[in-house]
Amino acid sequence: MTRRSLHFSKLYSFSCFKSAFKDHHAQIGQKGYSRVVYCNDPDNPEALQLKYRGNYVSTTKYTAVNFIPKSLFEQFRRVANIYFLVVACVSFSPLAPYTALSVLAPLLVVIGATMAKEGVEDWRRRKQDIEANNRKVRVYGKDYTFSETKWKNLRVGDLVKVTKDEYFPADLLLLSSSYDDGISYVETMNLDGETNLKLKHALEVTSSLCDEESFKNFVAMVKCEDSNENLYSFVGTLNYNGNHYPLSPQQILLRDSKLKNTEYIYGVVIFTGHDTKVMQNAVDPPSKRSKIERKMDKIIYILFSTLILISFVGSLFFGIETKRDINGGEYRRWYLQPDVTTVFYDPQRASLAAFFHFLTGLMLYGYLIPISLYVSIEIVKVLQSIFINQDQDMYYEETDRPAHARTSNLNEELGQVDTILSDKTGTLTCNSMEFVKCSIAGSAYGRGMTEVERALAKRINDGLPEAGDDSADQPDDNGNTGYPGKSIKGFNFRDERIMNGQWINEPQSDVIQKFFQVLAICHTAVPEKDEKSGEIFYEAESPDEAAFVIAAREVGFELCERTQTSISLYELDPAAGKKVKRMYQLLQVLEFSSSRKRMSVVVRNVENKLFLLSKGADSVIFERLSKDGRLFERKTKEHIKRYAEAGLRTLVIAYRELDEDEYGIWEKDFSEAKATVTADRDVLVDEIADKIERDLVLLGATAVEDKLQKGVPECIETLAQAGIKIWVLTGDKMETAVNIGYACSLLRQEMKQIIITLDSPDIEALEKQGDKEAISKASFRSVMEQISGGKSQLSKESSTSFGLVVDGKALAIALDKSLEKKFLELALGCASVICCRSTPKHKALVTRLVKMETGKTTLAVGDGANDVGMLQESDIGVGISGAEGMQAVMASDFAIAQFRFLERLLLVHGHWCYRRIAIMICYFFYKNIAFGFTLFWFEAYTSFSGQPAYNDCILCYIKREYKTSSSAGHAFLVGCVMGSSVP
Repeated sequence: MTRRSLHFSKLYSFSCFKSAFKDHHAQIGQKGYSRVVYCNDPDNPEALQLKYRGNYVSTTKYTAVNFIPKSLFEQFRRVANIYFLVVACVSFSPLAPYTALSVLAPLLVVIGATMAKEGVEDWRRRKQDIEANNRKVRVYGKDYTFSETKWKNLRVGDLVKVTKDEYFPADLLLLSSSYDDGISYVETMNLDGETNLKLKHALEVTSSLCDEESFKNFVAMVKCEDSNENLYSFVGTLNYNGNHYPLSPQQILLRDSKLKNTEYIYGVVIFTGHDTKVMQNAVDPPSKRSKIERKMDKIIYILFSTLILISFVGSLFFGIETKRDINGGEYRRWYLQPDVTTVFYDPQRASLAAFFHFLTGLMLYGYLIPISLYVSIEIVKVLQSIFINQDQDMYYEETDRPAHARTSNLNEELGQVDTILSDKTGTLTCNSMEFVKCSIAGSAYGRGMTEVERALAKRINDGLPEAGDDSADQPDDNGNTGYPGKSIKGFNFRDERIMNGQWINEPQSDVIQKFFQVLAICHTAVPEKDEKSGEIFYEAESPDEAAFVIAAREVGFELCERTQTSISLYELDPAAGKKVKRMYQLLQVLEFSSSRKRMSVVVRNVENKLFLLSKGADSVIFERLSKDGRLFERKTKEHIKRYAEAGLRTLVIAYRELDEDEYGIWEKDFSEAKATVTADRDVLVDEIADKIERDLVLLGATAVEDKLQKGVPECIETLAQAGIKIWVLTGDKMETAVNIGYACSLLRQEMKQIIITLDSPDIEALEKQGDKEAISKASFRSVMEQISGGKSQLSKESSTSFGLVVDGKALAIALDKSLEKKFLELALGCASVICCRSTPKHKALVTRLVKMETGKTTLAVGDGANDVGMLQESDIGVGISGAEGMQAVMASDFAIAQFRFLERLLLVHGHWCYRRIAIMICYFFYKNIAFGFTLFWFEAYTSFSGQPAYNDCILCYIKREYKTSSSAGHAFLVGCVMGSSVP
């Protein structure tokens, strides 16, 4: 059966399918909720008067109009350039000791070269914008057909069609999809970093609009909130056929998210261009300057003060000598003809002559201000960028991607990084889940070691695992376990007691059978057959779910078919000793949610028995076990603890057999609750679902590994040894983020955790009441108390290492102006910080807070569009060219293919770039001071006449030779050694 014909909305039970009028819908039409969209009628005169933004998007720093003024402003932020501009203007007067060309030409070369470099770097960003703006999308036209147009031509109210694996060109209202009941699967990896698919659902009233003919007479009006950056909320109403329908985030498809596992959708454009939520989360490309460059400005202030001082001294002596030229009518220096001289040398007006000489001296001793230093620095930085780009140790052969320095302005900043702020999904991990181990009937199965276990074994210098340990047969460095057979994505489980049908010989084979039956049935995955190879593959909402179904298949419980009301498996019959096809009637699906933390299905088997199959977090499943169903509880908890310590994500598997009468009564109540359209529908459905998810029998637990990128734990450990602090800012839920924290050595077993969260019974009770003001006050008070408690805990146990974990709601409050400094003090006192459920705006705000308050160099690293704000806000942005597109790379200063390359980028290239630039700057100042004071000494022997010691042409040649051979060459060659020599 195809996915199109599946009506999951008839099985699913919670809020993703029903929208109800709530309190905030009453605000429609008021301030902040004033947007009006004329669906399928963008040329409506009233719509044209609203003058909404177009869909053209620009992420560049410059435009054709502002490039020259803005770029010139950037150049004249350098103090030396301002000085030489003034000197160049004065050089056209008789005061100048040099020709105007010799002063003006170097300034034009310096500014022109730097502007050209900035222009080239910004043009690369513009090309990415052009590519995005010129993508094609199908729009419904006046001829009642869908025709292709460019993204940038979309208008608010346009009706569009998006097909599978395409990105949404704007924020859309979902009208219908290839599924008859209007559901669609969306990947939001570019927005929040999460790899699991989100389920969206059209309103029932529009889900029947499925072809060009049905849209001929479609006209509707949407009234909704104004554009804002909140990714997880949307308030609006749809006025259609004289009726009003409430809209929720479940009907909104956001720009830069991707349509998955759905053939096509139809939608109406609600927000365009910079009004879309993803662009509202973006920040303007900043003008970044390195700390060395800012320090150079301060040094130049000192040199400029020195220049003024020696010019004043020279003009003072010059005035004295000039005044003495005519003494009592006698000419002391007759050969200068003081009686016929100009005002610049007139003994009668010696004070005025001294003033003009002072101006001449400011130009004459200009050697002290090194204009050529900026050119030399640019040359050296370009050469250093080539070093980075051509480093074979940062080349990732698998994707054919080398490291890339997208700007050369910040090379030396790499050697001064104090804090790294990193995304998780796709940055630290590979975006893939693998079924690694499991606990069934109190026995642990699965041989092999996780990244965390291998790191722990190395730390304690433990040799091979003890005989009989379930982590024997550990994999080698390439992840091979020595077991024959091809590698299977999502499955890294090896145990001869289970594989190849050997599970039937285990003492608890009946429990093992039920365990894998639950994995094969309790999910929403759909099997599809590859027409060429004939192999079955699975389309699942999340990598975890796909890993469970694949694991069941590899053990012998293969999901082969799914219909609207049934699931069919090929499974091994222990009695017959061969595989048979069995069908299970699917009656109910109680889907997983962050509040429920579990998923259940109700099925009827071929023996006509009713079963409730459940999987969920240990915290919710264990409390729902029956007295007789706790037989393996103690051993299972031990295994779960061991798996958690190994950095694995765990779920508990349980079931119960249902009585027909009990199910009949429950099913009636449940159907009535699902049909409710009041505001408390979700709570009512949850309460009734909870009634049947009781008295469960424990089967065991699963353990999957969110595979880290190769070398991540070692890289983080090395960076920590170098004194660099690491923060992880992720859109994932807390449990996932903490597990990865342990897996990548960010969190360690000896650490104590300080958790700041708003998932408390008191807050949840207030949320159910819906009193926003009370919720806000209680949340603020709770976060403030938790921060204060954390700080007191730090002061009491100063010798203990702490890890700080903050959830998204608490983070939003902690970033309030009145709390942010206290929050930062707590965070800086912890060895590691993990911020969960972070929006792109949160990431940027946290980065800004750390950068501004600490005053130290921050580096942000990420791989998705949701990381762009963080990369641009930090002192240095590093993009990972991974699986989430190139948005992060295009907004970054440096691009690498794997997180582990960050170690070499900072500790090798950063070290030498900083050292070379520092040595070159010191050498340049030495050279210029030597030139300047030599000239001052020469002036002392020429009566401070203001004459140059060197010819203009000879001077330019000498300066060029110094610049290219002595200074730049020295800085380029110093430290040309292997990275292993870095202390």
